[in-house]
Amino acid sequence: MNRWPRLVVGLAFAASVGVWPAHSTARASAGLPDRIADQEFWSLTETLSEPNGTFRSDNLLSNEIQLQSIIPDLLARASPGGVYLGVGPEQNFTYISALKPKIAFIIDVRRGNLQLQLMYKALFELSADRADFVSRLFTKKRPDGLGAESTAADLMNAYWDIPTSADAVYQQNLQAILGELTKKHQFPLSPGDLEGIEYVYHSFYWFGPAITYNSSATGQTGGRTTYADLMMLTDRTGESRGYLATEANFARMRDLESRNLVVPVVGNFAGPKAIRAVGGYLRDHGATVTAFYLSNVEQYLAMDGIWPIFCANVAVLPLDENSTFIRSARGQVLGNMLTETHGCSVAGRRPSAQGAVR
Repeated sequence: MNRWPRLVVGLAFAASVGVWPAHSTARASAGLPDRIADQEFWSLTETLSEPNGTFRSDNLLSNEIQLQSIIPDLLARASPGGVYLGVGPEQNFTYISALKPKIAFIIDVRRGNLQLQLMYKALFELSADRADFVSRLFTKKRPDGLGAESTAADLMNAYWDIPTSADAVYQQNLQAILGELTKKHQFPLSPGDLEGIEYVYHSFYWFGPAITYNSSATGQTGGRTTYADLMMLTDRTGESRGYLATEANFARMRDLESRNLVVPVVGNFAGPKAIRAVGGYLRDHGATVTAFYLSNVEQYLAMDGIWPIFCANVAVLPLDENSTFIRSARGQVLGNMLTETHGCSVAGRRPSAQGAVR
């Protein structure tokens, strides 16, 4: 099976993000659980997943600097309480906090992303508020003066020059993360998963808020979009929509994570199992996909000649006329991204079982 490559667009190509509707006859999203038990959560993660894949980059961070631009349009067509599907690292939290789904599945070819998501899950649960979360994420002492009214820029500026704490504090935080996962939730993490979570967390400790999507590969932070940059983004109206923009946004993510309703899955978008298995779970629970964030994965699927397989996988998802795909593309006009290029649904036409548009 061909793999799909990294999920991010280089900063030099400043990704633009757009939305387009998908169509199906599936309705309703009322049968989803309000909470998933720990054992069922881990079972879902394992049974929905495919074998681990590889990438050229760890992708510990997004670099899509226009990711918030389409949120007003997205909210105009999407209702809360549905299902969110996504790929990659923290940008999903911004879309989730805006869309307010009842459940989210984050599907990525790398098990490293699952380990990243587990790290974030533990940090959300351990942290009382945004400032506490950032303090733990980067192992930096919480500065005075941060509170409920602080903006994302306030948070990032406050932590930017705070010295990183000693290794002993990092080790204490790491053990708290692992304890949250293995003792509180009793997830049977493998030695590889434990090492992967430590690797991810150490990267945030080492690079701090200046971390970029390829810092762990290059050992550098300069010249790329940083975590701080991403947290201070706004939508096209100037409103900050990030998951750390407000305490309400953070609390929404913390609540979902605490109820095990953000489920990480390992899977290739054109793979034989993951998307189809998630679709089966949603159909069994009478649920409909509200939004599917693809980043720029479709570009690589097309380059690798496996786009039709992805389309066939999408065809089994429970969708309706408001289900929306969120894409990023290089230098394209937002309104023309699907109809003038490519997609699994063009001008109302749906993919066949083989994935071809007809």
